[in-house]
Amino acid sequence: MRSVRMRILAGLLVLAAAGIGGWQLLPSQENNGKTVRVGTTDTVTSLDPAGAYDAGSWALFSNVFQTLVTFEPGGAEPVPDAAKSCGFQGTSLRTYRCRLRDGLQFPSGRKMTAEDVKFSFDRVKRINSDVGPASLLSTLKSVDADGMTVTFHLSSADATFPFKVATGAGSIVDHTRYPSTSLRKGTAVDGTGPYELSAYTKGREAVLKPYGAYEGAVKPGPPVELRYYADGEALDKAWKGKQVEVATRELPPKVLAGLNPSDPGERVSEDDSSETRNLYFNTRKGSPLHDVRVRKAMAWLIDRDQLAATVYDGTVDPLYSLIPTGITGHTTSFFDAYPKPDPKQARKLLTEAGVSLPVRFTYGYGLGSGSAADEAKEIKRQLEATGLFQVTVKGYEWTDFQKRWATGKLDAYAVGWVADYPDADTFAAPLVGTDGTMNTGYSNKTVDHLIKDSQQYPDRGEVAQDFRDLQVTVAADVPVIPLWQRKEYVVTTEDIGGGQYLAEGDGIFRLWKLTWI
Repeated sequence: MRSVRMRILAGLLVLAAAGIGGWQLLPSQENNGKTVRVGTTDTVTSLDPAGAYDAGSWALFSNVFQTLVTFEPGGAEPVPDAAKSCGFQGTSLRTYRCRLRDGLQFPSGRKMTAEDVKFSFDRVKRINSDVGPASLLSTLKSVDADGMTVTFHLSSADATFPFKVATGAGSIVDHTRYPSTSLRKGTAVDGTGPYELSAYTKGREAVLKPYGAYEGAVKPGPPVELRYYADGEALDKAWKGKQVEVATRELPPKVLAGLNPSDPGERVSEDDSSETRNLYFNTRKGSPLHDVRVRKAMAWLIDRDQLAATVYDGTVDPLYSLIPTGITGHTTSFFDAYPKPDPKQARKLLTEAGVSLPVRFTYGYGLGSGSAADEAKEIKRQLEATGLFQVTVKGYEWTDFQKRWATGKLDAYAVGWVADYPDADTFAAPLVGTDGTMNTGYSNKTVDHLIKDSQQYPDRGEVAQDFRDLQVTVAADVPVIPLWQRKEYVVTTEDIGGGQYLAEGDGIFRLWKLTWI
């Protein structure tokens, strides 16, 4: 999922403020009904699940919509949510069937049926929004509905399909309230999640109240005001000004680096994360980065250690793999191919390519996306220091930025990626598969074959070699350069518990886990 969507890594560290007694960590009955204010720099692209494939939108979806299955905190396998049960039929991994819970109802009072599920999946594929999640359902051929039973027919074996059903792409909507061929306009939402969206102002706030008719895998939490801030500095100001009780995704790097668990009045949760950030290239003919030798030259010049140390104050780790540390299939393919910055190797490749120097191209990023602006300046500095490249950097409002890369209008663009589900597949098909969501124009038959082959293994521990081979090919073709892997930080006031469960990098934003203590 595009960032700004697994805590699969070990090492959860919850740092509580000193002096808090164990009895105070229990939920307070006295504060039931009191609103928790949560601050974030996430951006919501759309309130319609068919029109958004990004972390900010999916964070909201996971609270106001239900999916047939979901992930428990730290879980690697989906469990029933709107469904009573789900499973593959037979051994071919091409037919997946779910039986809905009884008694699910939308805010209108209408009961959910399998027809709503079929409608929801069909419309995602039918609308096929440029910035929507249709590509995630590429193996879905058709859906059948029969009363409370829904059956998915797949075009090829896909052991990862249950994971995809648990994502924002699987959000179930009321088929009587959503148009079948276009996105729903306005701010109304009709879902059956643990919260109702009672008010929404784009770019400012989403007001959520517990949904009284909710039936599912979780227990609804306190009322929440989700407040959106333009950048990390604005979020930090709101946190210090006590305008929010929770700050997450993402305070400025200098602030994160200076967090101290002994500071009075706050709790700090720091956890490993599978969120990554990559530099993508438009590989199509006509792009200044079409020639693979030009992209390889750039790979020889990017200094990740410098980027992590200066722009991010050590709050991210340099990444040399498309698949992050802690996920099956992780390797160091980009380190193996380009072990350290080497301007001589870069110049040699550009000379062989016969291109005019400096190579000129545009670099785009999303405004308000953490430290994206400072990151862009540093990458520009590294590439231009050699005299081999001239980079025009420009930031765009998030929705405009998405549409520009989706329509091939940018030569290069940096985008964060949060796992859609806890499996290496989410870092492969959407990012480097033919017609993937990052829309680089890249297509390689070997890569596509390895992706499809990996989907045939129910035991996901058996896919490591496919993904290692895939990454060797990607490092040779360079449609993307991995930059860094993030750590997850959540800061709360001392009277808020559950912050460590809020954002685990699996696309689910667990607002219901927050409690007053």
